[in-house]
Amino acid sequence: MNDIIAQLEATIQARINTADENSSYVSQLHNKGLNKILEKVGEECTELLLAAKDYENGSDRESLPKEAADVLFHMMVLLNHLGLSINDVTQVLASRTQQSGLEEKASRG
Repeated sequence: MNDIIAQLEATIQARINTADENSSYVSQLHNKGLNKILEKVGEECTELLLAAKDYENGSDRESLPKEAADVLFHMMVLLNHLGLSINDVTQVLASRTQQSGLEEKASRG
């Protein structure tokens, strides 16, 4: 699993560095700036929530993983745009595994 995430992160970076807006969605989104990226992340999160409801009630059992992938992809574009990587996120997750979720949440104050 980590291999595909690393590959996707490298592809995002390469597209930002070398691709023309006319040939790359990532380049186009990156060049439109933070507000456009945030808009897409929000849109994809809403689609994920709707897909989860459809999944639970059995009306659509296929969209949820696709929408989750879209959220992850756009989150990675956002992180890259701000100079962060998925590694920054996994480090936070790793640090949180040392305690229960309730303890971790309480420690945030």
